[in-house]
Amino acid sequence: MAETKNAAKSITIEDMAVFCKKKGFVYQSGEIYGGLSGFFDYGHLGSELKNNIKSEWWKFHVQQRDDIAGIDGSIITHPKVWVASGHVGCFEDILVECSKCKTRYRADHLIEDALKIAADGLKKEDINKLIKENSIRCPKCKGEISEANQFNLMFDTNVGPIRSETSKAYLRPETAQLMFTNFRLVQENARLKLPFGIAQIGKAFRNEISPRDFLFRCREFEQMEIEYFVHPDKANDCPLIKEVLTHRLNIYSAEMQQKKQPHKEMSIKEVLDKKIIKTQWHAYWLATEHKWFISLGADADKFRIRQHLPDEKSHYAADTWDLEYAFPFGWKELQGMANRADFDLKQHILHSKKDLSLFDEETKAKVIPHVIAEPSQGVDRAFLVFMFNSYNDDKERGNIVLKLHPKLAPVKAGVFPLLSNKEELVDLAESIYLDLRKEFPVEFDTSGTVGRRYARADESGIPFCITVDFDSLKDKAVTIRNRDDMKQKRVKISELKELLIKLIRGDISFEKVK
Repeated sequence: MAETKNAAKSITIEDMAVFCKKKGFVYQSGEIYGGLSGFFDYGHLGSELKNNIKSEWWKFHVQQRDDIAGIDGSIITHPKVWVASGHVGCFEDILVECSKCKTRYRADHLIEDALKIAADGLKKEDINKLIKENSIRCPKCKGEISEANQFNLMFDTNVGPIRSETSKAYLRPETAQLMFTNFRLVQENARLKLPFGIAQIGKAFRNEISPRDFLFRCREFEQMEIEYFVHPDKANDCPLIKEVLTHRLNIYSAEMQQKKQPHKEMSIKEVLDKKIIKTQWHAYWLATEHKWFISLGADADKFRIRQHLPDEKSHYAADTWDLEYAFPFGWKELQGMANRADFDLKQHILHSKKDLSLFDEETKAKVIPHVIAEPSQGVDRAFLVFMFNSYNDDKERGNIVLKLHPKLAPVKAGVFPLLSNKEELVDLAESIYLDLRKEFPVEFDTSGTVGRRYARADESGIPFCITVDFDSLKDKAVTIRNRDDMKQKRVKISELKELLIKLIRGDISFEKVK
């Protein structure tokens, strides 16, 4: 993989896990009992940030568009759904085991760590060959590694009081399938016409062999996903493409990877003209998802789109691209986006014997729509992106500054009386706090010096701090401090709420505050 000068080097994934625990963002689940690998709980700040990410995604992709409708599907559904989708039969990773200490490893991860090469998608035979030729041993005890075996990632459970083969069900390993099984109902009820999408945010579960890298690879996680359906004859007819033609992003095609070339910044128009991306709709959604991240403050240069190599692609995919981010532990997938064609709808038609086609009024014939793109985004991975992107070890201030976009910040403002032992200042500050919290999350802090309170607010990502001083008692104004540059402005209390709303929404910049 090509390296990037933009990869964050100042903080490791382990450092981030420690910071998240210390500040109340994320905890190991069941930690008082030793924790359970691959499961995490979000704390008082983390749950707010996570909810804000989901809310902004939903606004951008569903509420502000006419062509996408949302659903909230069940975590446990009819087991035949997963038979039809292929998950019961072949949703597998390759497992190896140490013959000495019996530690189990996901085989491609073991090879990637040992040989520093990409191993995703390798077959069992290739895994065994690489382990033998390179004498790869157990990282823990140096014992010999076993032959590779397939391991199904599905969590199974039982429905009803009697455990039997007929009561067997599964925790969903992805959110996509209920968008297919509910396809006709959503299309009819929401009165959608092609092209259109169905969106969902929800939990998914995968029994990962070796969860690692904190929130990046978990056994319980959350997805924000769209299945976007187009007419099978109009895969390259995207009326929205003009919105993104000039958008630029880093491209890492299969050919670039095979030739050991670095990624290259290009416009969407260039990649379509050169047929690097095969269809307009695929290009549109790749650019749109990149734009969503940077609209919330993420550094555009730390992203790239990488095309799957031929031996990586799922059997149903005509073409697949990943939106990747330059984490401290390398370029990693944030969002997989496959051109699934009509695979899923056809599978459910075959297994359910139900008609999931649509009537084409132009041709007067039934058609099975194609999923030309499925923006599938992990909420937890997006959480990590925004945390790494905003984390700043400010040597001048002597503390961490979490420069989260105001829309994402868990707490929007802090309200501080200059002195906590002056009743008149505390009373006025508290009245401002109580008024502001009717609109958005606000923190009221009287502990320690104002400087220490600013530092705590910086570390929590609070974008604006309001200080009530003795002049406030006379001029009915307060000092508002901007987190990112520490600049301060004097603002009338009567105008404060409206101003903060505009600052949080991005309707006005702090520099424009008078």
